[in-house]
Amino acid sequence: MKHNFGAGPGILPHEVLKQASEAVIDFNGTGLSLLEISHRSKEFEAVLDEAVLLVKELFGVPEGYSVLFLQGGASTQFALAPYNLLPSTGKAAYLETGVWANKALKEAKFFGEVEIVASSKESNFTYIPKDYTIPADAAYFHITSNNTIYGTQLQEFPKSPIPLVCDMSSDIFSRKVNVADFGLIYAGAQKNMGPAGVTLVIVKDEILGKVDRKIPAMFNYQVQIEGGSMYNTPPCFAIYVSMLTLRWLKAKGGVEVIEQENITKARVLYDEIERNPLFKPVCATEDRSHMNVTFVMENAELEKPFLKLCDERGIVGIKGHRSVGGFRASIYNALPITSVYALIDVMQEFAESNK
Repeated sequence: MKHNFGAGPGILPHEVLKQASEAVIDFNGTGLSLLEISHRSKEFEAVLDEAVLLVKELFGVPEGYSVLFLQGGASTQFALAPYNLLPSTGKAAYLETGVWANKALKEAKFFGEVEIVASSKESNFTYIPKDYTIPADAAYFHITSNNTIYGTQLQEFPKSPIPLVCDMSSDIFSRKVNVADFGLIYAGAQKNMGPAGVTLVIVKDEILGKVDRKIPAMFNYQVQIEGGSMYNTPPCFAIYVSMLTLRWLKAKGGVEVIEQENITKARVLYDEIERNPLFKPVCATEDRSHMNVTFVMENAELEKPFLKLCDERGIVGIKGHRSVGGFRASIYNALPITSVYALIDVMQEFAESNK
């Protein structure tokens, strides 16, 4: 048995994979593969409609917001957000908490002035900045809710006097969120929602249409809203798998239930890291992620032997990002707590043999 701690594309529920594989051969008894049916067919339109409804239900999306399933990953949203929201003579504010936040603000500089209100770059992003002022004259304030590489997470979202834009790629649907506090939420699907290839966008309608530039149709949120996420052929399979994953989440009891499961998984793993003499955490305690648990060895020479033992025990995807080193255990929604205990068993076994 494999225990998949990979950072992304991440683990998906087994029952979702089974249903999706069946749909590749014969989708809903049509005699056709999901991969070859028309995106304009009533069968796929029903999939897209259900996916949108599940997003609204599970996340409590209020009236006045549109839900889109787009392509290009969150990295494309780094540019689309300022393209649609930042006037050419305006300013956007950014909180720099990691590589992805840095890439987002670099893209925004193509469209207008960017102010970095706070950064933890000097500590290699081991904490989330707290004491900063959001400029009221900026078009929006951009944050990254969870930092996969560094293992930090905003445990509370800031109260912003301007539209709050958030990249939630790695913790979407992992905890309760008050969508009404945000102007724009976007997330690549491949951590908690589905496979790579589709990106979820939740946007407050009233913040659109305020820039003075012409925006090409594919990059224009308003055009995509009018087209119902089908201005061009959408990634049908990725949307279908996302819909199945959202069904799975609803059947489990929704975001409230999965949030408690995620808190428990994170707590028992952090407890072992703190207790085990061979390992140590790298992030500020109050900012530790419930999705990506990062840690290192007290003796770096033991890293390779530990990874070898993990491989022998079926622990997959635990090697840390090259910019941080050490280890990273990604414990997304679909990862069962039994896999976390399997990792803990290996950590304890390794400590026992390396006293």
